[in-house]
Amino acid sequence: MSLHETDIAIIGAGPVGLFAIFEAGMLKMRCHVIDALDEVGGQCTAMYPEKPIYDIPGFPSIDAADLIEQLEKQAEPFDPVFHLGQRVDTLERVGEAWKLTTSKGTEIQAKAVVIAAGCGAFGPNRPPLEGIEAYEANSVFYMVKRKDDFRDKRIVIAGGGDSAVDWALSLADVAKQVSVVHRRPKFRAAPESVSRMEALAADGKIELVIPYQLAGLEGENGTLSGVKVATLDGQEKLLEADALLAFFGLAMELGPIAEWGLNLHMNHIEVEASTCATNQPGIYAIGDIATYPNKLKLILCGFSEAAMAMHAARDLVYPDTAYHFEYSTSKGVPA
Repeated sequence: MSLHETDIAIIGAGPVGLFAIFEAGMLKMRCHVIDALDEVGGQCTAMYPEKPIYDIPGFPSIDAADLIEQLEKQAEPFDPVFHLGQRVDTLERVGEAWKLTTSKGTEIQAKAVVIAAGCGAFGPNRPPLEGIEAYEANSVFYMVKRKDDFRDKRIVIAGGGDSAVDWALSLADVAKQVSVVHRRPKFRAAPESVSRMEALAADGKIELVIPYQLAGLEGENGTLSGVKVATLDGQEKLLEADALLAFFGLAMELGPIAEWGLNLHMNHIEVEASTCATNQPGIYAIGDIATYPNKLKLILCGFSEAAMAMHAARDLVYPDTAYHFEYSTSKGVPA
């Protein structure tokens, strides 16, 4: 297969990777984008396309799929080349550039590499419940793709993070009943979202089952009829349920990224905060996979990191050309 040459190779086509295309384009840098999934969007597309996101500037609420659609439109004028359904297996230094080889044999040589791989290879953390596999894909779910699949159903949501709280809010007007199970009164979610959930609970639209944790499942032939929950001192009760949504985070695996000589900390890539540069010259990391002191894992922070990384990478792409900063409102989008 022929070798592709480009200015920037972006690993990951999630929201942060897509915005990096725009930032590169505004600096007149060409991009090739590689993602292991068959479509762009990362977790937003694969795991929660209908999940509302509340902290994107200018959008009081926007579904994940709609955000990805807008980011695609924003990147489209810059003609990015996508290599989807393939993973970057090797990354090697070739002179002043980097050569990437994918699982399908595609070879890309770039002056700079931006890793926007999110959680890397991800999968759900499954609760340790006996026989849970028999209910998966029928009554037990770790993501929501279509809210309407749960219309008029009795839903048990387990977890204490943003996903659990956000879906409790989103499904409250769709499901017949929503019960949120958490082992303690304090949730690890946005305070405003928690307040809204507690208000719905006070109005009887959501049941907060606290402090309880999952203890077992009841049903037949993969169809759930109830979820057993228990307190830490062993008091049990049964929640009638047609579906269990378990949100206990994602199991993260870096895969080949772990072999590229990058400084790693707890499966994240350490970067310099102002440029998102890694310890390897010409390689940057942005979004959830990047870490630095006081890092916030928010999409909007990933957007900022994309801008900083691309401005830093520009010096590698155009080393002999001075850059004069201009706002997009002044220069517009380059033709």
